[in-house]
Amino acid sequence: QVQLVESGGGSVQAGGSLRLSCAASGFTSCMGWFRQAPRKERERVATMDSFGSTVYADSVKGRFTISKDRAKNTLNLQMDSLKPEDTAMYYCAADRSSAWVCHVRSWTSFTDWGQGTQVTVSS
Repeated sequence: QVQLVESGGGSVQAGGSLRLSCAASGFTSCMGWFRQAPRKERERVATMDSFGSTVYADSVKGRFTISKDRAKNTLNLQMDSLKPEDTAMYYCAADRSSAWVCHVRSWTSFTDWGQGTQVTVSS
């Protein structure tokens, strides 16, 4: 099991930026960021497979960037041009699926999760 601890959330005005970090006890073949807004289902934000390939939700393409820092063992999410609709609890998750399915697996299939960090964007 991989231990994951998120940090970096907070409150920001629309158009601003935040950088989320996920301290991981180790990297797995498939890792990603998910979010859940009140009364909504958890959704995929971005995933990265073992080859370094990334996939983003359409709603965040061009604004968010997922990356790994192997020296610090962190999975990061740079969020720019934030919008009020980005307001949610953000979770880091890890799975051992192959690159072939990493980007299409349902969030319910991811095995390891952090506790989440809140992001609030005001208009």
